[in-house]
Amino acid sequence: MAKQKSSRGRHAKTSSSEIKNTTDSKKPFNTSKKFKKSKPNPYRKDIRKDTPQKRLEEPTEIRLNKYISNSGICSRREADVYIKSGSATVNGKIITEMGYKVKPTDQVRFDDSLISPEPKRFVLLNKPKNFITSMGDERGRSNVLDLVGNAAKERIYPVGRLDRNTTGLLLFTNDGEMVKKLTHPKHTFRKLYHVSLDKKLDLKDLQKISENFALEGKMVFIDAISYIENESKSEIGIEIHSGRNRIVRKIFEHFGYKVKKLDRVVFAGLTKKNLPRGRWRHLTQQEINTLKMI
Repeated sequence: MAKQKSSRGRHAKTSSSEIKNTTDSKKPFNTSKKFKKSKPNPYRKDIRKDTPQKRLEEPTEIRLNKYISNSGICSRREADVYIKSGSATVNGKIITEMGYKVKPTDQVRFDDSLISPEPKRFVLLNKPKNFITSMGDERGRSNVLDLVGNAAKERIYPVGRLDRNTTGLLLFTNDGEMVKKLTHPKHTFRKLYHVSLDKKLDLKDLQKISENFALEGKMVFIDAISYIENESKSEIGIEIHSGRNRIVRKIFEHFGYKVKKLDRVVFAGLTKKNLPRGRWRHLTQQEINTLKMI
């Protein structure tokens, strides 16, 4: 993956086409029917009454190659090759035995990375306004999880947060390693926002923001900021990698401006192209591979 050129400390141009590259545009089951219970066969004396219960209590084991395959790393045949080469460990022990079975409580690692047999899902949502991203809310407000409820049978979670009034790109996944990677402060990836202010941004204030400054006792580093081409001077494009809460709004409030609208248009190389507001889509394999290279 080509290394992105840093534009820190400069007010680089932000194209309006990039900012606007999107178009924001069950019958219930009949439970009343009663079914007759079938009578047990008196001649089948070999059936043990405790068998079903015992089967439920027995832990389900899975072959190691299938475990690796289900995690989305490779096929079963390829997993056999990796197992023979010593790439897989179970509970810290290298396993090269073909047909080795893994228990649900076992800790399996592939090339030193913890894996799970659950397929990894990556879902991109163009978040609308008035939806929260927190996992629990006592006030019963609309949650982004309601919008992606049928996107995957696995439980997926948002990567980072967008506040209730902020719109735009929000990534969901069940890949814990990827979540840690994208939210860790040492990893920098592109996040571009379209900001609509209550008044025109003075050029001297734009320059002050681009030169970095202290906010709430901590330095704020801006990767790029500019007026959006062919738009009013109140329409701003700002690129930043900080994950601090409400950081973009606080930046402009610090200089006496109020943010009327805030839209995230680029996130880690992902864009809103062909993704209307309130809709979601699965990432392509190429996009997933690019994320893993960040």
